[in-house]
Amino acid sequence: MSEKIETRNASQAGEGRDLEERAPESCTPEDCSSCQAAADGTCPLQHEKAQDERVRPDKAKSAIEKLPQSQFNDIRHVLAVMSGKGGVGKSSVTALLATAFAREGYKVGVLDADITGPSIPRMFGIKKRADSFEFGLLPVQSETLRIPVMSINLLLPHEDDPVIWRGPIIANVVKQFWTDVVWGDLDFLFVDLPPGTGDAPLTVMQSLPLDGIVIVSSPQDLAVMVVKKAIKMARILNTHLLGLVENMSYVICPHCGNKHEVFGPSKGQAVSEATDIPLLATLPLDPKLSELCDKGRIEDYNPDAVASVVDFIVKILDHMDKLKAKDHESKVQ
Repeated sequence: MSEKIETRNASQAGEGRDLEERAPESCTPEDCSSCQAAADGTCPLQHEKAQDERVRPDKAKSAIEKLPQSQFNDIRHVLAVMSGKGGVGKSSVTALLATAFAREGYKVGVLDADITGPSIPRMFGIKKRADSFEFGLLPVQSETLRIPVMSINLLLPHEDDPVIWRGPIIANVVKQFWTDVVWGDLDFLFVDLPPGTGDAPLTVMQSLPLDGIVIVSSPQDLAVMVVKKAIKMARILNTHLLGLVENMSYVICPHCGNKHEVFGPSKGQAVSEATDIPLLATLPLDPKLSELCDKGRIEDYNPDAVASVVDFIVKILDHMDKLKAKDHESKVQ
Protein backbone atom coordinates (compact mmCIF):
# COMPACT_ATOMS: atom_id res chain seq x y z
CA MET A 1 0.00 0.00 0.00
CA SER A 2 3.04 2.25 -0.06
CA GLU A 3 3.00 2.43 -3.85
CA LYS A 4 2.72 6.00 -5.02
CA ILE A 5 -0.37 6.60 -7.13
CA GLU A 6 -0.22 9.31 -9.77
CA THR A 7 -3.56 11.01 -10.35
CA ARG A 8 -4.78 13.87 -12.42
CA ASN A 9 -7.08 16.65 -11.35
CA ALA A 10 -10.31 15.96 -13.18
CA SER A 11 -11.72 19.36 -12.31
CA GLN A 12 -8.72 20.98 -13.96
CA ALA A 13 -9.37 18.82 -17.00
CA GLY A 14 -12.90 20.13 -17.20
CA GLU A 15 -11.67 23.72 -17.24
CA GLY A 16 -9.65 23.24 -20.41
CA ARG A 17 -12.02 25.10 -22.69
CA ASP A 18 -11.97 28.18 -20.43
CA LEU A 19 -8.17 28.28 -20.54
CA GLU A 20 -8.13 27.90 -24.31
CA GLU A 21 -10.55 30.80 -24.66
CA ARG A 22 -8.58 33.04 -22.30
CA ALA A 23 -5.08 32.21 -23.44
CA PRO A 24 -3.94 32.96 -27.03
CA GLU A 25 -1.36 30.80 -28.79
CA SER A 26 1.37 33.35 -27.99
CA CYS A 27 1.57 36.50 -25.90
CA THR A 28 3.51 39.76 -25.93
CA PRO A 29 3.54 42.49 -23.27
CA GLU A 30 2.02 44.86 -25.81
CA ASP A 31 -1.24 42.92 -26.24
CA CYS A 32 -1.58 40.90 -23.02
CA SER A 33 -2.33 42.45 -19.63
CA SER A 34 -1.31 39.21 -17.90
CA CYS A 35 2.17 39.46 -19.47
CA GLN A 36 2.43 43.07 -18.36
CA ALA A 37 1.57 42.11 -14.78
CA ALA A 38 4.00 39.18 -14.63
CA ALA A 39 7.20 40.15 -12.85
CA ASP A 40 9.25 37.37 -14.45
CA GLY A 41 7.89 37.95 -17.94
CA THR A 42 6.08 34.58 -18.02
CA CYS A 43 2.41 34.86 -18.87
CA PRO A 44 0.41 33.05 -16.15
CA LEU A 45 -2.34 32.18 -18.64
CA GLN A 46 0.16 30.42 -20.89
CA HIS A 47 1.57 28.59 -17.85
CA GLU A 48 -1.94 27.45 -16.84
CA LYS A 49 -2.63 26.32 -20.38
CA ALA A 50 0.60 24.30 -20.48
CA GLN A 51 -0.31 22.66 -17.18
CA ASP A 52 -3.79 21.91 -18.51
CA GLU A 53 -2.37 20.19 -21.60
CA ARG A 54 -0.60 17.75 -19.29
CA VAL A 55 -3.65 16.83 -17.21
CA ARG A 56 -6.45 16.67 -19.77
CA PRO A 57 -7.42 13.09 -20.69
CA ASP A 58 -8.14 14.07 -24.29
CA LYS A 59 -4.71 15.69 -24.65
CA ALA A 60 -2.41 13.24 -22.89
CA LYS A 61 -2.24 9.51 -22.27
CA SER A 62 -3.51 8.40 -18.87
CA ALA A 63 -0.77 8.09 -16.27
CA ILE A 64 -2.52 5.02 -14.84
CA GLU A 65 -2.75 2.02 -17.16
CA LYS A 66 -5.67 -0.41 -17.04
CA LEU A 67 -4.88 -3.19 -14.60
CA PRO A 68 -4.91 -6.75 -15.95
CA GLN A 69 -7.05 -9.47 -14.41
CA SER A 70 -5.55 -12.03 -12.09
CA GLN A 71 -4.75 -15.38 -13.68
CA PHE A 72 -7.44 -16.86 -11.42
CA ASN A 73 -10.19 -14.57 -12.71
CA ASP A 74 -12.32 -14.49 -15.83
CA ILE A 75 -14.53 -11.41 -15.50
CA ARG A 76 -16.33 -10.58 -18.71
CA HIS A 77 -17.97 -7.26 -17.79
CA VAL A 78 -17.24 -4.63 -15.12
CA LEU A 79 -20.01 -2.15 -14.28
CA ALA A 80 -19.69 0.71 -11.79
CA VAL A 81 -22.53 2.37 -9.90
CA MET A 82 -21.95 6.04 -9.13
CA SER A 83 -23.72 9.02 -7.57
CA GLY A 84 -22.86 12.68 -7.26
CA LYS A 85 -23.69 12.83 -3.55
CA GLY A 86 -24.41 10.50 -0.67
CA GLY A 87 -27.85 9.64 0.61
CA VAL A 88 -29.46 8.76 -2.73
CA GLY A 89 -29.38 4.99 -2.22
CA LYS A 90 -26.47 4.18 -4.52
CA SER A 91 -25.35 1.11 -2.57
CA SER A 92 -28.86 -0.31 -2.39
CA VAL A 93 -29.20 0.16 -6.17
CA THR A 94 -25.86 -1.65 -6.63
CA ALA A 95 -27.11 -4.55 -4.52
CA LEU A 96 -30.47 -4.62 -6.31
CA LEU A 97 -28.80 -4.70 -9.72
CA ALA A 98 -26.50 -7.52 -8.62
CA THR A 99 -29.39 -9.59 -7.28
CA ALA A 100 -31.50 -8.92 -10.39
CA PHE A 101 -28.69 -10.13 -12.67
CA ALA A 102 -28.09 -13.16 -10.43
CA ARG A 103 -31.77 -14.14 -10.63
CA GLU A 104 -31.48 -14.06 -14.42
CA GLY A 105 -28.79 -16.73 -14.18
CA TYR A 106 -25.70 -14.55 -14.57
CA LYS A 107 -22.63 -15.06 -12.39
CA VAL A 108 -22.15 -11.77 -10.55
CA GLY A 109 -19.92 -10.30 -7.86
CA VAL A 110 -19.85 -7.01 -5.94
CA LEU A 111 -16.69 -4.99 -5.28
CA ASP A 112 -17.36 -2.43 -2.55
CA ALA A 113 -15.10 0.50 -3.46
CA ASP A 114 -16.69 2.77 -0.85
CA ILE A 115 -13.75 2.29 1.49
CA THR A 116 -14.68 4.86 4.15
CA GLY A 117 -18.43 4.17 4.10
CA PRO A 118 -18.96 0.50 3.20
CA SER A 119 -22.50 -0.84 3.49
CA ILE A 120 -22.69 -3.70 0.98
CA PRO A 121 -21.85 -6.52 3.47
CA ARG A 122 -24.57 -5.38 5.88
CA MET A 123 -27.20 -5.33 3.11
CA PHE A 124 -26.32 -8.91 2.14
CA GLY A 125 -26.16 -10.05 5.76
CA ILE A 126 -22.48 -10.98 5.47
CA LYS A 127 -20.71 -11.09 8.83
CA LYS A 128 -17.90 -13.54 8.10
CA ARG A 129 -14.45 -12.05 7.56
CA ALA A 130 -12.72 -12.57 4.22
CA ASP A 131 -10.05 -15.27 4.14
CA SER A 132 -6.75 -15.16 2.31
CA PHE A 133 -4.46 -17.83 0.91
CA GLU A 134 -1.22 -17.88 -1.01
CA PHE A 135 -2.81 -16.61 -4.23
CA GLY A 136 -4.87 -13.75 -2.80
CA LEU A 137 -8.06 -12.79 -0.97
CA LEU A 138 -11.25 -14.83 -1.13
CA PRO A 139 -14.53 -12.89 -1.35
CA VAL A 140 -17.36 -13.88 0.97
CA GLN A 141 -20.54 -15.21 -0.63
CA SER A 142 -24.05 -14.05 0.21
CA GLU A 143 -26.37 -16.60 1.75
CA THR A 144 -29.24 -16.79 -0.75
CA LEU A 145 -27.86 -16.16 -4.25
CA ARG A 146 -24.20 -16.95 -3.42
CA ILE A 147 -22.98 -13.59 -4.72
CA PRO A 148 -19.25 -13.07 -3.93
CA VAL A 149 -18.61 -9.77 -2.13
CA MET A 150 -15.39 -7.99 -1.21
CA SER A 151 -15.42 -4.98 1.08
CA ILE A 152 -13.04 -3.32 3.51
CA ASN A 153 -15.54 -4.19 6.25
CA LEU A 154 -14.79 -7.87 5.64
CA LEU A 155 -11.17 -7.21 6.61
CA LEU A 156 -11.74 -5.13 9.77
CA PRO A 157 -12.02 -6.58 13.30
CA HIS A 158 -15.39 -4.84 13.78
CA GLU A 159 -17.78 -3.45 11.17
CA ASP A 160 -17.99 -0.09 12.95
CA ASP A 161 -14.21 0.44 12.98
CA PRO A 162 -13.42 3.61 10.99
CA VAL A 163 -11.05 3.71 8.04
CA ILE A 164 -8.98 6.88 8.39
CA TRP A 165 -6.75 6.84 5.32
CA ARG A 166 -5.56 9.37 2.81
CA GLY A 167 -6.57 9.20 -0.84
CA PRO A 168 -3.53 7.34 -2.26
CA ILE A 169 -3.93 4.50 0.25
CA ILE A 170 -7.65 4.23 -0.51
CA ALA A 171 -6.85 4.17 -4.23
CA ASN A 172 -4.37 1.33 -3.69
CA VAL A 173 -6.89 -0.74 -1.73
CA VAL A 174 -9.47 -0.35 -4.50
CA LYS A 175 -6.89 -1.55 -7.03
CA GLN A 176 -5.99 -4.51 -4.82
CA PHE A 177 -9.65 -5.53 -4.64
CA TRP A 178 -9.36 -5.96 -8.41
CA THR A 179 -5.90 -7.53 -8.70
CA ASP A 180 -5.59 -9.53 -5.46
CA VAL A 181 -9.10 -10.93 -4.97
CA VAL A 182 -9.87 -14.34 -6.45
CA TRP A 183 -13.24 -13.57 -8.05
CA GLY A 184 -13.15 -16.59 -10.33
CA ASP A 185 -15.53 -16.88 -13.28
CA LEU A 186 -17.98 -13.93 -13.44
CA ASP A 187 -20.29 -12.55 -16.10
CA PHE A 188 -20.60 -9.23 -14.27
CA LEU A 189 -18.65 -7.52 -11.50
CA PHE A 190 -20.53 -4.56 -9.99
CA VAL A 191 -18.38 -1.85 -8.39
CA ASP A 192 -20.07 0.26 -5.73
CA LEU A 193 -18.29 3.61 -5.90
CA PRO A 194 -18.22 6.17 -3.09
CA PRO A 195 -20.23 9.33 -3.75
CA GLY A 196 -18.58 12.26 -5.47
CA THR A 197 -15.68 12.63 -7.88
CA GLY A 198 -12.69 11.90 -5.65
CA ASP A 199 -9.77 9.46 -5.59
CA ALA A 200 -11.69 6.17 -5.57
CA PRO A 201 -13.97 6.93 -8.56
CA LEU A 202 -10.97 8.34 -10.43
CA THR A 203 -8.93 5.20 -9.69
CA VAL A 204 -11.73 2.88 -10.82
CA MET A 205 -12.35 4.77 -14.06
CA GLN A 206 -8.65 4.92 -14.92
CA SER A 207 -7.46 1.53 -13.64
CA LEU A 208 -10.31 -0.94 -14.11
CA PRO A 209 -11.55 -2.04 -17.54
CA LEU A 210 -15.03 -0.60 -17.06
CA ASP A 211 -17.71 -1.44 -19.58
CA GLY A 212 -19.94 1.30 -18.26
CA ILE A 213 -21.40 3.27 -15.37
CA VAL A 214 -24.92 3.42 -13.95
CA ILE A 215 -25.67 6.83 -12.42
CA VAL A 216 -27.96 7.04 -9.37
CA SER A 217 -29.82 10.19 -8.34
CA SER A 218 -32.97 11.30 -6.51
CA PRO A 219 -35.62 13.91 -7.34
CA GLN A 220 -34.22 16.75 -5.17
CA ASP A 221 -32.81 19.73 -7.08
CA LEU A 222 -29.52 19.51 -5.13
CA ALA A 223 -29.06 15.84 -6.03
CA VAL A 224 -29.78 16.60 -9.69
CA MET A 225 -27.21 19.39 -9.73
CA VAL A 226 -24.51 17.24 -8.13
CA VAL A 227 -25.19 14.15 -10.25
CA LYS A 228 -24.40 16.19 -13.35
CA LYS A 229 -20.85 16.54 -11.98
CA ALA A 230 -20.54 12.74 -11.88
CA ILE A 231 -21.86 12.50 -15.44
CA LYS A 232 -19.35 15.11 -16.64
CA MET A 233 -16.51 13.30 -14.85
CA ALA A 234 -17.37 10.04 -16.60
CA ARG A 235 -17.36 11.78 -19.96
CA ILE A 236 -14.08 13.58 -19.28
CA LEU A 237 -12.53 10.17 -18.54
CA ASN A 238 -14.13 8.59 -21.62
CA THR A 239 -16.21 6.12 -19.61
CA HIS A 240 -19.42 4.83 -21.17
CA LEU A 241 -22.62 5.91 -19.39
CA LEU A 242 -25.18 3.09 -19.42
CA GLY A 243 -27.99 5.14 -17.95
CA LEU A 244 -29.65 6.86 -14.99
CA VAL A 245 -31.63 5.37 -12.11
CA GLU A 246 -33.78 7.81 -10.15
CA ASN A 247 -34.13 6.39 -6.65
CA MET A 248 -36.69 7.38 -3.99
CA SER A 249 -38.79 8.87 -6.77
CA TYR A 250 -42.12 8.34 -4.99
CA VAL A 251 -43.90 6.57 -2.14
CA ILE A 252 -46.87 4.27 -2.67
CA CYS A 253 -49.60 4.85 -0.10
CA PRO A 254 -50.33 1.55 1.71
CA HIS A 255 -54.02 2.50 2.02
CA CYS A 256 -55.07 3.91 -1.38
CA GLY A 257 -52.19 2.76 -3.61
CA ASN A 258 -51.55 6.25 -4.99
CA LYS A 259 -48.06 7.55 -5.70
CA HIS A 260 -46.84 10.50 -3.63
CA GLU A 261 -43.73 12.40 -4.75
CA VAL A 262 -42.41 13.28 -1.29
CA PHE A 263 -39.17 14.77 -2.62
CA GLY A 264 -40.86 16.76 -5.36
CA PRO A 265 -41.69 15.94 -8.98
CA SER A 266 -39.51 13.40 -10.74
CA LYS A 267 -36.47 14.92 -12.47
CA GLY A 268 -35.33 11.67 -14.07
CA GLN A 269 -36.64 12.26 -17.57
CA ALA A 270 -35.46 15.88 -17.58
CA VAL A 271 -31.93 14.86 -16.52
CA SER A 272 -31.96 12.07 -19.09
CA GLU A 273 -32.82 14.49 -21.88
CA ALA A 274 -30.41 17.20 -20.68
CA THR A 275 -27.46 14.81 -20.41
CA ASP A 276 -28.36 12.49 -23.30
CA ILE A 277 -28.29 9.28 -21.26
CA PRO A 278 -31.23 6.85 -20.98
CA LEU A 279 -33.46 6.76 -17.90
CA LEU A 280 -33.25 3.11 -16.84
CA ALA A 281 -35.71 3.12 -13.94
CA THR A 282 -37.53 5.20 -11.34
CA LEU A 283 -37.55 3.37 -8.02
CA PRO A 284 -39.88 4.03 -5.06
CA LEU A 285 -38.97 4.94 -1.52
CA ASP A 286 -40.03 1.62 -0.04
CA PRO A 287 -40.05 0.97 3.73
CA LYS A 288 -39.88 -2.76 3.00
CA LEU A 289 -36.53 -2.31 1.22
CA SER A 290 -35.13 -0.35 4.15
CA GLU A 291 -36.25 -3.08 6.53
CA LEU A 292 -34.69 -5.85 4.43
CA CYS A 293 -31.40 -3.92 4.11
CA ASP A 294 -31.22 -3.50 7.89
CA LYS A 295 -31.86 -7.22 8.33
CA GLY A 296 -29.26 -8.21 5.70
CA ARG A 297 -31.89 -9.72 3.43
CA ILE A 298 -31.80 -7.49 0.36
CA GLU A 299 -31.81 -10.63 -1.80
CA ASP A 300 -35.43 -11.19 -0.76
CA TYR A 301 -36.48 -7.92 -2.45
CA ASN A 302 -37.41 -8.21 -6.11
CA PRO A 303 -38.63 -4.95 -7.71
CA ASP A 304 -39.92 -5.27 -11.27
CA ALA A 305 -38.34 -1.92 -12.22
CA VAL A 306 -34.81 -3.18 -11.55
CA ALA A 307 -35.45 -6.55 -13.18
CA SER A 308 -36.48 -4.78 -16.38
CA VAL A 309 -33.11 -2.99 -16.48
CA VAL A 310 -31.23 -6.27 -16.93
CA ASP A 311 -32.24 -6.86 -20.56
CA PHE A 312 -31.51 -3.25 -21.49
CA ILE A 313 -27.98 -3.31 -20.05
CA VAL A 314 -27.20 -6.72 -21.53
CA LYS A 315 -28.28 -5.51 -24.99
CA ILE A 316 -26.04 -2.44 -24.69
CA LEU A 317 -23.06 -4.55 -23.65
CA ASP A 318 -23.67 -7.09 -26.42
CA HIS A 319 -23.68 -4.22 -28.91
CA MET A 320 -20.44 -2.85 -27.43
CA ASP A 321 -18.83 -6.30 -27.63
CA LYS A 322 -19.75 -6.57 -31.31
CA LEU A 323 -18.28 -3.13 -32.02
CA LYS A 324 -15.06 -4.08 -30.20
CA ALA A 325 -14.82 -7.34 -32.14
CA LYS A 326 -15.41 -5.53 -35.43
CA ASP A 327 -12.77 -2.94 -34.57
CA HIS A 328 -10.31 -5.69 -33.64
CA GLU A 329 -10.92 -7.50 -36.94
CA SER A 330 -10.32 -4.32 -38.94
CA LYS A 331 -7.02 -3.73 -37.12
CA VAL A 332 -5.88 -7.32 -37.74
CA GLN A 333 -6.66 -7.03 -41.45
